[in-house]
Amino acid sequence: MEKFIYDMHTHIFPQKIAEKAVSSIGGFYGIPMVKKGYSEDLIESASEIGVEKCLVCSTATTPLQVTAINSFVAGETERHPEFIGFGTMHPGYSDIAGEVDRIVDIGLSGIKLHPDFQKFAIDDREAYPIYEAAEGRLPILFHTGDKRYSYSNPERVLRILKDFPKLTCICAHLGGYSEWDRVVALKGYLGHPNIYFDTSSAIRFIDPKDSVRIIRAHGVSHVFWGTDYPMQKHTAELEDFMKLELTDEERHMIFRDNAVKFLDDVNKTLGRK
Repeated sequence: MEKFIYDMHTHIFPQKIAEKAVSSIGGFYGIPMVKKGYSEDLIESASEIGVEKCLVCSTATTPLQVTAINSFVAGETERHPEFIGFGTMHPGYSDIAGEVDRIVDIGLSGIKLHPDFQKFAIDDREAYPIYEAAEGRLPILFHTGDKRYSYSNPERVLRILKDFPKLTCICAHLGGYSEWDRVVALKGYLGHPNIYFDTSSAIRFIDPKDSVRIIRAHGVSHVFWGTDYPMQKHTAELEDFMKLELTDEERHMIFRDNAVKFLDDVNKTLGRK
């Protein structure tokens, strides 16, 4: 099968704890989890639809988990050339700048933050050292939006971008999980040049016409395709995406071209080939 898709939002865990971790995520959202959450299962699921690369990440819910998770993701990325690894960080970590340097040194390409899991607001001052260390170097993939909490509201992303104008953000779930009305209404959010969206855990919950409106209003060149594995099978996520009335060119950009350009830019910034 021809491989032509980049899945820009997946999660992996060590196999010995994957079942517990996946169950915990499912309980947090009240959504059945359909896959197993470890590398080999991700590769099997992704191969069913011709995925070329997967952005893999995990989230440190305590400062003590940061180093181990980053080492794990880097190790899996080294073992599996189809993986692009993002590290994690926590506002309570003792040496944020040093660990961000290590994230770069061990070959990771960004940082994943999940404010709702980690219990901090995106624009909390305690998180600013993360942005200071990442600005102009590493993109940050934020879980963004949740009607139940205020930690990850899209407004908070705009606030930090005023203070860190060279920070690059990927705002997951079409910019705001379960808060897509807010995404549309927020002035300056859609179309912001420093903000990218991914389609994970979004298009299956929104009317296809509304998904297309958000994608085009934000700018097709700033949207990535993603599954939120292990929350969704690749085959099912692809089926949902193909219901969107996008042009073939727009689909190809979202499936692959945007991600390739984005990651090439990250590698150039980091001095990698």
